[in-house]
Amino acid sequence: MDNSPLILLAAGGTGGHLFPAEALAVELIRRGFRVRLVTDARALRYSGLFSKDMIDVVPSETVRSRTPWSLARTAVTLASGIVTAVILMRRLKPAAIIGFGGYPTVPPLIAARLVGIPSIIHDANAVLGRANRFLSRYVRAIATSLPGVLDRDPALAGKTTTVGTPMRPAILAAAAVTYAPPDRNGPFRLLVVGGSQGARVMADVVPGAIERLEPALWSRLILTQQVREEDMTRVRAVYDRLKINAELAPFFTDLPARLASNHLVVSRSGAGTVAELAAIGRPSILVPLPGAIDQDQFANAGVLAKVNGALRIPQTEFTPDRLASEISAFAAEPERLAAMAEAARSVGRLDAADRLADLVAKVAGI
Repeated sequence: MDNSPLILLAAGGTGGHLFPAEALAVELIRRGFRVRLVTDARALRYSGLFSKDMIDVVPSETVRSRTPWSLARTAVTLASGIVTAVILMRRLKPAAIIGFGGYPTVPPLIAARLVGIPSIIHDANAVLGRANRFLSRYVRAIATSLPGVLDRDPALAGKTTTVGTPMRPAILAAAAVTYAPPDRNGPFRLLVVGGSQGARVMADVVPGAIERLEPALWSRLILTQQVREEDMTRVRAVYDRLKINAELAPFFTDLPARLASNHLVVSRSGAGTVAELAAIGRPSILVPLPGAIDQDQFANAGVLAKVNGALRIPQTEFTPDRLASEISAFAAEPERLAAMAEAARSVGRLDAADRLADLVAKVAGI
């Protein structure tokens, strides 16, 4: 039986939460720790380090409506999740647990507090997420990806350490690829990604923008775009008509390598995306997801925009005309793209997994 210390990683079942957890797990395993993932059922769809026998699913729910019935259902699910997590903690006896955000982290971290297990939260955004904001009073330490996130809250700032966002090995490999700006008359590689909540707006805007480019740029363009299945036919029709060299897919399994191989990226500005663009050092046009209560994507994009590593365009201004103008300007100014790549890289952190693992070991007393 393996008696090495066990660290539980709690994360919501989306890539933005799971990828940093996986990156930390790689480092912890390298140091001789055992790891398990506590999450919701969505995580079972993800391949990677966490096989199904390393995952514990705990019931959880977020507040989706203020109706009495919905609130009651959420309360019952959370209570069930906390009971399940308490039983899990007592059975596994972890040395510590670290939460990476998302509502599925609430029951296990509350259970850890009840059982007396040391706990940490990590937040990759420039603004603390709602689940982490709720849990922040109950954990022993807070790790942030970006500096200054909690400067206005002295009670929390005292237990906060800035570590960066842990990066998967594929991102670290991509970060080793030096940025090569396009030749003025050579191929111009453009990558467009949107994620689950962003691909629709990209399908609505990007084809029209490409159509508005000068024909001379059409022949130079090598376009890679994430497109939902339901948008594929209409998007492909535009590019086929223009004879654009375009690769379209709903999902790219090798996205880190594609980030590294393109000259310009058009994307949403989720925390993971921004951290990866900074780590790899690639220029980007970022379109924050609108409507978020805490405007986290707008703040995330601002981190790169502030150092001139990215151009931030609010969705209300993200039109085919505006995007065509910006792409044309970038294609004509390779030296500007090179400067943006260097600026983005200046705020990237490649040692975040190591720094966060140090904090975990410290809090666990190991």
